[in-house]
Order: sequence, then structure tokens, then C-alpha cells
Amino acid sequence: MAEAIFKHKISQQGLSAVFLADSCGTSDYHIGDAPDTRTIRNATKNGIQIQHLGRQLNRMDFNNYDLILAMDQNNMDSILRLSDTDTIKEKVKRMREFDPLGTGDVPDPYYGGEKEFQDVFDILDRTIEHLITQLKANPI
Repeated sequence: MAEAIFKHKISQQGLSAVFLADSCGTSDYHIGDAPDTRTIRNATKNGIQIQHLGRQLNRMDFNNYDLILAMDQNNMDSILRLSDTDTIKEKVKRMREFDPLGTGDVPDPYYGGEKEFQDVFDILDRTIEHLITQLKANPI
């Protein structure tokens, strides 16, 4: 969902040629799978199209991306275990470090219903808006 929201927002701002985004998991559970149907339904309801198949984070991602965002502390810990230098570790942040309403984990809505998926969408929407504003002001 975060990747799709980011891509939608940068497209609206004419920044698709400036920023590249991709999402992945820290485990191998859903490699090659489409997102959860509830995620797709929620994104569509909010005007966002998702075109993504699951993949797993790998060491090359540290070379290919300037910023790696973890949704929660467990993901952060898994990502940091793969990183082997302080330079790489500086690229890794928690998503909500950019949330204007506060830090913490992005909750996993998997065991919830529509409300939980919408809550996550709202968190990501405002956080990504703030992230893009910061990236435009202070490029990495």
C-alpha cells in the first residue's frame, strides 16, 4: 500500500522521473503474490491503484535505494540484520519517523477489518505526503 500511495503522489506532483519506489517484505512468505485483496479494495476506494507482486528484501536493495523504510520495529530489526555497514544502516528508517502526528509502528491490518485497513491507509497517506515534502526540500 505504501509503495502505491507514494507512486500516486509523486505522479500527481510530476516527480515520477525523480523518485523510484519499490516495496518488499523481510520474509519469504508472499514472494510472487499480489497484495491482500482487502488492501487492493481499500486502495481502490481511496483512488490508488496497486500493481505489485511480493518480493523479499535482499542486499542489493541497499545499493539500489537511498532510503529503506520499515513499517514496524520487527521489520526494522530484520532489515538491520542484513545491513553490514553504518553507511547502509543510515539509509534505514521507520516509516512513521516521517509521520507529522507521531512515531511508532504502522499497524498490520491483516487480522482486522475495513476500519483497520483504512486506518493504515490514513497513516501512510499523511506520512508519505510529509516524506515527499521533506525529500523535495532535502534530497538524499
